[in-house]
Amino acid sequence: MTPLKPIYQSFTVQHNYQLHFTEGVFSTANTLLAELIEAFGEAGPVKLLFVVDKGLVSHYPDLISDIKKYCSKHKNSLDLTKVLLVSAGEASKNDHNQLEVVLEEINDLSICRHSFVIAVGGGAVIDMAGYAAATAHRGVKIIRIPTTVLAQNDAAVGVKNGINKFGKKNFIGAFAAPFAIINDLDFLATLEQRDWISGIAEAIKVALIKDGAFFDYIKSNTKPLVERNIEVMSHVIYRCAQLHMEHIAQGGDPFENGSSRPLDFGHWAAHKLEQMTSYQLRHGEAVAMGITLDVTYAHFIGLIDQETLHSVLEVLSDIGFDLSLPVSTMKQKQELIKGLQEFREHLGGKLTITLISGIGEKYDVHEIDHEKMSRAIIIRSALKEELFC
Repeated sequence: MTPLKPIYQSFTVQHNYQLHFTEGVFSTANTLLAELIEAFGEAGPVKLLFVVDKGLVSHYPDLISDIKKYCSKHKNSLDLTKVLLVSAGEASKNDHNQLEVVLEEINDLSICRHSFVIAVGGGAVIDMAGYAAATAHRGVKIIRIPTTVLAQNDAAVGVKNGINKFGKKNFIGAFAAPFAIINDLDFLATLEQRDWISGIAEAIKVALIKDGAFFDYIKSNTKPLVERNIEVMSHVIYRCAQLHMEHIAQGGDPFENGSSRPLDFGHWAAHKLEQMTSYQLRHGEAVAMGITLDVTYAHFIGLIDQETLHSVLEVLSDIGFDLSLPVSTMKQKQELIKGLQEFREHLGGKLTITLISGIGEKYDVHEIDHEKMSRAIIIRSALKEELFC
């Protein structure tokens, strides 16, 4: 028999999604959401399943009523099937019953690929609902309406979705671009101060690896940011989201097939610290600590000078982050170091840790000097008065 030749094929898929900024997204006078769904082009009203962060309802007791009124106002294009409340925060990603509930509703309500899941909440709820939508029917369309700073400038603007498993952050997940993201700045008004500043860590992160001028803007506006100046914060959210989306579109590796994840600067330690503290740390708080550790290490190996190190630590401290790592025993130090291997395993390939060689200049390393990293951990887990070496 003549050997059969291999068959090779390749194809390109165009991914398009959009980020909008608004206020009062569920005001009946605001047509943005309705127009986005109408632009989908489906004849007749489109089925919608809202997945809403429970934590929002305590701050916005009329939220469910507002959603129902909005869909009723635009009933020619919107068919509200249910408003489903799910656990707030990281609990939505740790408790897999939350995922099961969303999938059950997608099934029971006959939500299909010509329907929409609309996720309203913080980054964790967005991640969990996005994973449910990405896996049901191999992909139900989702619109994300993030309600925290971190979700609006980072978690909701990418193409990743996931839940936690085996004590590991985002161990289960899928790459799936949202149909659209709507950032409603009104939702930021009721955030606790911890959550208000938490998202700024992601802005500092992306500024450090991509845009020195943006870092300078944050540095010169730490006081207005801490005092909750919405004009300054809206600019920080906008520029941070823009840099993230540009990296996804233009970075050459939107689905992370390679070994480098520059947008995860500071995250190898952050993810491990979240797990080690049973997620008592906010993600942004852990990212600030991870950045602190990595710039200290970068200084120890000669990538950045003392002035650059001090500048980064000063900005993080002025924003209000506690930069002292919650590591007090040798066992905890060793557990944190394990985060390097777990970070590599999550992506695969060779170890690639993004550091900086200057403000706005990313620098990837593939080996870690464990002695110097241990020294960095010891220093960064010292008393707060010793933050600046």
